[in-house]
Amino acid sequence: MGRRRTVDREQLLDAAEAIIEASGAAGLTIDAVAKAAGITKGGVQYCFGNKDALIDALFERWGAAYDRIFAQVAGPEGNPLDKVRAHVAATRPSDEASAKSASLLAALAQTPEHLASTRAWYRERIAGLDLATDAGRRARLAFLATEGAFMLRFFGFMDIDQAEWDAMLEDVQSLLDGPAGATAPSRPSP
Repeated sequence: MGRRRTVDREQLLDAAEAIIEASGAAGLTIDAVAKAAGITKGGVQYCFGNKDALIDALFERWGAAYDRIFAQVAGPEGNPLDKVRAHVAATRPSDEASAKSASLLAALAQTPEHLASTRAWYRERIAGLDLATDAGRRARLAFLATEGAFMLRFFGFMDIDQAEWDAMLEDVQSLLDGPAGATAPSRPSP
């Protein structure tokens, strides 16, 4: 009788990330993860149940750093402007996880069950902005500019090196802070 192999959830997520990196989101299947990890499909399904749960676990993993920065900047009772500032700050760090999440996000835009939660996440980020004010409109524009730059960079539609990325997000931060000479509310630094 053979020794029972333990299934390591983190190793399966590593395998799933490697598949996305090599083949894009379209290559991510339960079978592909099982083969990459050297286990049966049942072993992958034991950990995640199905592909949707695997995808959710990947987003959870990639979102952890974003969530930490977001919470630090927005604070426990952040107002809508603080939430946009927090989004810009949390999007600023660019790494391999950003490229992977963008790839997966592109694929998920085609699936109704994930599209609904993605729409809700985006809507929540700008909910409560007072669009009757200059500050509210600038915050909405800053949010959209940040997301547009993120997608252009990490979908590979535009080559944006780190220096240009940092400069773009400085411009976005300036937009949030308002016109020169205006006093912006104080905010915690990330």
